[in-house]
This record gives sequence, C-alpha cells and structure tokens, in this order.
Amino acid sequence: MTMDADAAQELLELAESSARAAGNELLRRAGRIEGLDTKSSQTDPVSDADRASEHLLGRLLLAERPDDGILGEEGTARPSSTGITWVVDPLDGTVNYLYGLGSWAVSVAADDTEGTLVGVVHDPQTRRMFTGIRGVGAWLDGKPIRVNDPVPVGQTLLATGFSYDARRRVAQAELIADLLGHVRDIRRIGSAALDLCFVAAGMADAYLEEDANHWDWAAGALIVREAGGVVSEVRPTGGRSGILASGPTVHPQLLALLPA
Repeated sequence: MTMDADAAQELLELAESSARAAGNELLRRAGRIEGLDTKSSQTDPVSDADRASEHLLGRLLLAERPDDGILGEEGTARPSSTGITWVVDPLDGTVNYLYGLGSWAVSVAADDTEGTLVGVVHDPQTRRMFTGIRGVGAWLDGKPIRVNDPVPVGQTLLATGFSYDARRRVAQAELIADLLGHVRDIRRIGSAALDLCFVAAGMADAYLEEDANHWDWAAGALIVREAGGVVSEVRPTGGRSGILASGPTVHPQLLALLPA
C-alpha cells in the first residue's frame, strides 16, 4: 500500500499520544507490583502493569482507527482490513521496571505491506520520545538524529541483550566474551527498543541481540534505518531470530566477527 506524507504523520502523532498515555499509566503503577506471572521462562516476567499498558494502547489506537490490526506482546491480536497493523510492546524492559531501575519504554509501530511505516519509542521516566517515518527521517524530541559513522570497530560501544532461555544465554555470553576483545566495551541496558534508539541517536554505536520479538524491535529498527544506520538479521548462536544494528561503515566489520 502507498500512504502519503500527511497520512503517515497522522499515524505518527497517534502513536506518540498513545505511547505517552501508556507511559503515564506505567508511571502511575510503578512501585506497586500486582498480578506478577511468568511467560516463556521463570526469568520472563509479566505484571498487571504490562497488561494495563497494552489494553490502553489498543483502546486508544483502535478508537481512532477501528479497522486497523494490532499485535501486542501480551496477547492482543486482531487482523487488519486497512493494511495497517499496530505492533506494540507495552513495557519493554519489564525486569528493569520491576526492580525500580530506569531504561524501560513503550514501543509503538505501524506496519504496512512494505514493513514498518512509523515508529515511536517513549521513555516515560526521562520523557524522551524517539520517532521515525519511513523514507522521511528519525527524531529525538522533534530534533533530527543520526547514527555515529564512521566508527572503527575497536572503538565501537556495543549494546546487547540476552535470551530468556538459559542454554541460549550461555552461548550468547560466550559470544559476547569473544566480542569484548574486539570492541570498545559492552552495554547491557535491558530494553531492546531503547538500545536501538540509542544507536540511532549516537548514544551507542551498535546493538546485537538474539531471540527478541517483532514488537521489541519494530519501531526501533525503523528509527535506526531512518537515522542512517543499517539493520541486519543475524543468528550467530542459532537463536530463533536476531538483529545487528549499527552505522554503515562498521556494520560489515561487526558481521565478520560473528559466527556464520
């Protein structure tokens, strides 16, 4: 499908307002952990805060666009009759949130038949809003952002994350231990969406993670690309999925460091 710039901007504004409202709901609930449960493993938590944020996102997005589809981390799923599907992570960085740490976010993307059209990642605690529109650009609080480039591989600050599967984590740790000898340093921040936005804004140079889901990276990957970065699918330890994001110059050098 083809959507004009004004229509894409309207989608972005709806994503922003919905993400901001969800972020306020999460801030209101912070420190009161209710309905705690686990999902894929005992280290993969979910709480009423995640569920409430996703419910609110769905209600706000579909109130404005009732024929769109939606795909949410906590189980929301409905087909689209417009060609637009909202992909939402209501609380990316749940473990950080549960422990009272920073670095958690709300991620909202609108996908069409060509991929992700608009993306928003909102950090409620800092009130930072990362946004992107395919083919137009990427912004932090309305100001254009760009990836760091060129960056030598030895000076690359690499963000990463780990699977909730214990066996996969061991393989990933071995890979990261090897990469430490080739890059500046490693950061494990705890939110895939924010990791990607930090790459887009030059706060990190690259991001590598396996076993993340579409809702984790849909908005952030678009923002990286629109900030001049490159995003590749990788599975260096044989995970079910994975991505590497960085500036264009260092990207092939980082790919060369990964197992085939």
